[in-house]
Amino acid sequence: MLARHAKSDWADEGLDDHDRPLNARGRRDAPAMARTVLRAGVRPEVVLASTARRARETAEAFARAFDADVTEQPELYLAEPATLLAAARAAGVDEVMVVAHDPGMSALVSRLADRDERMVTCAVAVFTWNDGTWDDVDAVPPDEFELYTP
Repeated sequence: MLARHAKSDWADEGLDDHDRPLNARGRRDAPAMARTVLRAGVRPEVVLASTARRARETAEAFARAFDADVTEQPELYLAEPATLLAAARAAGVDEVMVVAHDPGMSALVSRLADRDERMVTCAVAVFTWNDGTWDDVDAVPPDEFELYTP
């Protein structure tokens, strides 16, 4: 699963980008999207998150719904697609969620889905490969792909 962080707050112009929190919409959308994904029968074993506050807060909302732990990874902040995929692979589990940022998130989703996809805030892309290993993710199209948006 690949998730873009929920909508962030731009009210404090002096706040560093890394420290921006979720706004009211983001705080509402993140748990709602977690419930949507759960109803679809998807539950990651691990949730990885950028260290940016808005990504951490989004990941924590998902993790509460999934009864999973959040692992923060500094390299996920504004990461390129290869870094996002490498983090998912390195998690050591089959079902992982990565919560990070655009443009890397949209680029990776588009690459894996083999079509242009735009990850709006709090969107969740779910990819399923029924056979193979993490090494096959780039080489074999997913058996299933679903994009959930708030």
